Amino acid sequence: MGNINDRRPIAARGSAWAQRLSAALAASAITPNQISVASIFFAAVGALMLLVAPTSFGLIVCAICVQLRLVCNLLDGMVAMDGGKQSATGALYNEFPDRIADSLLIVALGYAAGVPWLGWFGALLAALTAYVRLAGGSLGLVQDFRGPMAKQHRMAVLTAACVLAVIEYHTLGSGYVLPAASALIALGALLTCVTRTLAIARQLQARG
Repeated sequence: MGNINDRRPIAARGSAWAQRLSAALAASAITPNQISVASIFFAAVGALMLLVAPTSFGLIVCAICVQLRLVCNLLDGMVAMDGGKQSATGALYNEFPDRIADSLLIVALGYAAGVPWLGWFGALLAALTAYVRLAGGSLGLVQDFRGPMAKQHRMAVLTAACVLAVIEYHTLGSGYVLPAASALIALGALLTCVTRTLAIARQLQARG
């Protein structure tokens, strides 16, 4: 799963439930790569709900799927690093499923919001945040996971948007939450690309 110094800082990693679940998975035949791929499955289900059933039920299912996707993202690294199940292809599986899951959900959000281009734009910018982070790592720097719209922030916005959109529909009958969330993710990801790039430039200049 890569260098331990390049792991995304996640507070839930130290929680009791995560420790117990990762230990159980480490003792099973399930591999970290399989857990990484499972995150795509949950993202695909959530995206499907946004595309074909953006009803109250579909939005709640999507919110749950987003959180399950994040649980997979948490556990794959824990099972690999802490459970001693690292593999030669772990670094690939740590990155590519994330990009696929991000794209599926963010593009689907754009369609559900009625602004497809904004979903595609947001997905592109989300991928670029990871590109900038990995570029820093390729230059010998510690990978920078800062926001303001890193993966966990994007998924938090999407989860909140799904729940708030349900409340909005049943109380106001309007549909502003999903477009606002799509725009927030895109603009926040753009700002994240800028902040990470500037941080890399500062570190390179300091290194001489």
